[in-house]
Order: sequence, then C-alpha cells, then structure tokens
Amino acid sequence: MDHYLTTDSPSKAISRFALPMVVGSLFQQIYTLVDSAVVGRFVGEAALASIGASFALTTIFICIGVGGGAGASVLIARYFGARDYKRMKTAIFTSLTGFLALSLVLSIFGLVFSKNLMEILHTPAEILDMAVLYLNIYFYGLPFLFMYNIISALYQALGESKIPLYFLIFSSVLNVILDIYFVRDLGFGLAGAAYATLLAQGLSAIFSFLVFIRKIKAIKTEKTEVFDKKELRLLSNLAIPSIIQQSTITIGQLLVQSVVNSFGVEILAGFSAAFRVESLIIVPITSLGNAVSSYTSQNVGAKKLERLAKVLRASLAMVGIYSVVVLIYLKFNSTNIIAYFMNESSSSLARDTGRAYLDFIGYFFILVGSKHCVDGILRGVGDVEVFTLANIVNLTIRVSLSMALAHKIGIAMVWYAVPLGWLANLIISSIYYFKINKNEYKL
Repeated sequence: MDHYLTTDSPSKAISRFALPMVVGSLFQQIYTLVDSAVVGRFVGEAALASIGASFALTTIFICIGVGGGAGASVLIARYFGARDYKRMKTAIFTSLTGFLALSLVLSIFGLVFSKNLMEILHTPAEILDMAVLYLNIYFYGLPFLFMYNIISALYQALGESKIPLYFLIFSSVLNVILDIYFVRDLGFGLAGAAYATLLAQGLSAIFSFLVFIRKIKAIKTEKTEVFDKKELRLLSNLAIPSIIQQSTITIGQLLVQSVVNSFGVEILAGFSAAFRVESLIIVPITSLGNAVSSYTSQNVGAKKLERLAKVLRASLAMVGIYSVVVLIYLKFNSTNIIAYFMNESSSSLARDTGRAYLDFIGYFFILVGSKHCVDGILRGVGDVEVFTLANIVNLTIRVSLSMALAHKIGIAMVWYAVPLGWLANLIISSIYYFKINKNEYKL
C-alpha cells in the first residue's frame, strides 16, 4: 500500500491525490446537469423548475453521505498513516454498517414525508406533484448513493483517488445514455430522468463496493471485528461535525429555496439552472478540501505535523488559479450557459435571472475555496468544533438576509448574501488556524 501522502513533497502529494478527486466530482455533477438539461429541453420549464424545487433537499442527503464519509475517513486515514491496519479495518467495517443503517432510515423518512417537505418549502402548486415524483424516485436510490459516497471516502482515506474516478466516469456516461433514452426516446418525462440516475448510481455503487471489499481483504491482519461500539463513537465524533460542515451550504440553500419558490415558476427555473452551475463549480473545491483533510489525517497519524502548513499553501494556490479561470469563463459565457438549460418557450425572466446570478457569484469562488482548504486542515486534525461554528455562522447570515430582505430589495438579495456568509466562515476558521499550536493536535 502506498504512503505517498506522508512521504512525497506536500505540493506533489496533494496534486497527485486531489486531481482525480476533482475530476471525479465534476463527473458526479454531470448527473444533475444532464437531468436538468434533458428535462428542460424535452419536457419543459415546469419540469425543470420541479427538479430545482427538490434539488436543495436532495443535496442535503448527499451531503450527509459525503460529510459522513469525510469524517469517517479522518479516523481511518490516521490509522493508515500510523500503519495500524487492524484498527483501520475495524473502523472501515463499522462505518459501512453504520451508514447502511442510516441510509435506510433516511430513505424511509424521505418517502413518507416528501410531499410535506415540498409544501414546507412553498413549492408552487402547479409543479408540486412533479417535484414529489422526482423526489420519491431519488429516495428509492438513497442507499446506493450513500454506499458509493462512503466507499469513495474510504478509498481516499487510504490515498487511493483513481478507482473512485473510474467508477464515476462509468456512472456518468451511463447516466447520460439512459437520460436521453428514457426521456427523449421513450417519452418517460421527468420520471425517466430520475430512474436513469438511480440505475447509473446503483450499478456504480455495487461495483465499487465489490472492488473495495476485495482490496481490504487483501490486507493481512489479525481477525477484526465487523462492528465496534468504541470505533463507532470515535467515527461519530468526527462524522457528525463533518456532516454539518458539508451540509451547511446546502441547508442554507434549502431554506433560501423557500424564498426563491415564492417568486414564481419563471424565476425559480432561472435560479435552478444557475444553482446547478454553481454546484458544479463548487464540488471540485469541496473535493480539494476533502483531499486536504485526508492528507492532514495521514500526516498526523505519521507524526509529521510540519507538513500541514505547506499543504495549506499549495491548496490555496490551486484554489486561486481555479477561481480565476472560472471567473473568466463565466464572464464570457453566462448567457450561453443558462440557454443550455432552456428551450424556445422559456421566458426571458428565467434566462435573465440565471444569467444575473452567474455574473455576480463568479467573483467570489475564491472565498469558498479558501474556506474549504482551511476547514480541511481543521477537520483532518480533529478540531471539528471551530469549523462547525464557522459554517453555522455562514448559514445564519445567508438565510437571515435572504428571508428578511429578498421581498424588499428583490430576488438578487438571495445571491448578495452568499459571499457574505462565505467570508464570515473563512475569517473565523482562519483566525483559529493561525492561533492554534499544531503540536497539540490529538485524536
């Protein structure tokens, strides 16, 4: 097994490790982009708005899986860095068992209360039934979604980021093919897009699980426990704050979604298209933060704390370059990007709303990128309280400003609040990072 995260130069190690994760996360977002584009073009604006109305809610469940996996990977990466393979395998099996149970509970909850949740979010009456239909099919596939995200995080904890990429490419290509076939060729409409995603994710999750178990069994250790309460407690202490951190942006979007919904279907459709693009842009940044977290955990386990500041500088440089490229691209292409999600009958209000959001938010991805890098260090060393607090502040600013001022100033207030929340989060996490003594980090 390769321990390059603790031996290669920090910039080389994080680049080698993070690049497949970033590429993989982009492919993962193809699921939702293809759903939106195919539905918007071949079904219509109301169907696109239906996906948008449910998107923030579905993303919360994704964040539970991603955040839980990121938290669990901190502990497992630390055992791997310390070469304590017996405890590592016990923690792996415990996390798989625990998250399977959690995914089943959440899936049942979602199926029972999907309509109530959409009503709470003030989903327009004319698209409520379509939104609930899409949401219910999503909940059927939730255990597969959890399985894939948890296993991807476990691969990354061991310094392996290429295998999850291969499965994501497979899943993304299959999803595109099934989307077009179910929606355009068979005329299944919105349900066809949802079933295409379910099948693509399900097959990818099963194949990924089988390969991962085979690799873990190849590591020879003494007999290990399949489930251990002590390891579950340690995993929970890291996973729960990580879930909160990963979910904060999406929880904010969920609450803000109720504000956007109240402006009507046309604005909702435009905002939904732009938010899909924002999510695509942010996911590689999130992946880089998770890569920093796994790198940090392995080096803490290997007692090489002097490598942490160097990886933070390297990751911030990567974020800076990425943010400039994204800004330039959006400035010249925002109109065409939004048009990709629309058809000939789409309103000018929907198009203008989406374009205005992208034109504004492009200047501020440097903030959220820097925030994820600093938070990755804090999560990797086990200092979860501060970045949890910082993300709650982020959420509070975004939600309170949107709810209080959107109907007074206009829909643009929804996106004015976004960079203010990101900035507050970054300031809090950075102040703490520069004050702490890294030699005092403990599990």
